[in-house]
Amino acid sequence: MIDPAVTAWLWGSRAPLARGVRAALLPFAVVYDGAMRLRARAYATRVRRTERLPLPAIAVGNLSVGGTGKTPLAAWIAAYALRHGARPAILLRGYGGDETLVHERLTPGVIVVADPDRRAGAARALAAGATVLVLDDAFQRLDVARDVNIAVLSAEGEQAARWPLPAGPWREGWWALIRADLIVVTRKRASAGAAQDLAARLAVACPGTPVAVAHLALGRLTTLRSGRLVASEALVGKRVVAAAGVGDPASFAAQIGALGATVRLEAFPDHHAYGAADVARLVRAAAAADYLMVTEKDAVKLHARWPADAGEPLVGHLEVNWETQGGAVRGALDRVLAGPPPPPPPRTDRP
Repeated sequence: MIDPAVTAWLWGSRAPLARGVRAALLPFAVVYDGAMRLRARAYATRVRRTERLPLPAIAVGNLSVGGTGKTPLAAWIAAYALRHGARPAILLRGYGGDETLVHERLTPGVIVVADPDRRAGAARALAAGATVLVLDDAFQRLDVARDVNIAVLSAEGEQAARWPLPAGPWREGWWALIRADLIVVTRKRASAGAAQDLAARLAVACPGTPVAVAHLALGRLTTLRSGRLVASEALVGKRVVAAAGVGDPASFAAQIGALGATVRLEAFPDHHAYGAADVARLVRAAAAADYLMVTEKDAVKLHARWPADAGEPLVGHLEVNWETQGGAVRGALDRVLAGPPPPPPPRTDRP
């Protein structure tokens, strides 16, 4: 995996060298963008086939690479369905090996199926008793139909270059939002004003498509192994090492800082597989600070590897707090969970 510091520099730095590297990558970005547009058009014109899944499906995905908050949003949707009497299944591609464990930890009681073939995964979910599907990281999966298509963009991502991969972080540009039934703008370290500004621009660009804003904030803090709750006030004035192998590690550090801590970031590549040397490095870092805090994504990989004689890290749990248009999101989910409308009654009149 690419080091997050490298991509942050490549896609976000205004330094002349970074600009030069991005310029050198532009021909590849143009080719990539053209290929994605042709692919989308092939599905839109039915040159390539889109197949229905055996259950109602809600898809959540990014336009950019990582770090938008789609995983906590998919977990929130699954938990919402569970509270409303459905039996949701989260379908994953299974990339990196940690996604299944993350969702099992985030949403106990939800069926989690990792399979790059979403049709095969849906069949497994149906056999396990699922009544609705949540497709994580599926905005670009055009080969399977969905009842609600949710595109997630982050306010923090607005600082990155607006170029397609590899010159920028964009899998698809805003042109792809024509496929979205809902757009969700997330923010972690960005201000509420920055998120609202992005939402307003998206509403103009995509008239008729609801645009919601969600603040992803640190909620519960628990210890890694024992699961003991720790009050967030305990971090005020403390030295905290933030360890994060996620798409946007800087946001995790900023969220901890917002709780009043002094933070030092230990960033790892997204989906990082922690080895013995990594664990030893974090144990040393924890010993030199008041607390070591990890993301939920990293906690599932560190849980079994963390030494019993070392102090327990804290795990920061993200909460989805709707700031605008949360009702539109819930309404769309309610319509899917209610199922198709009943057929009209047969006519009894005679000509």
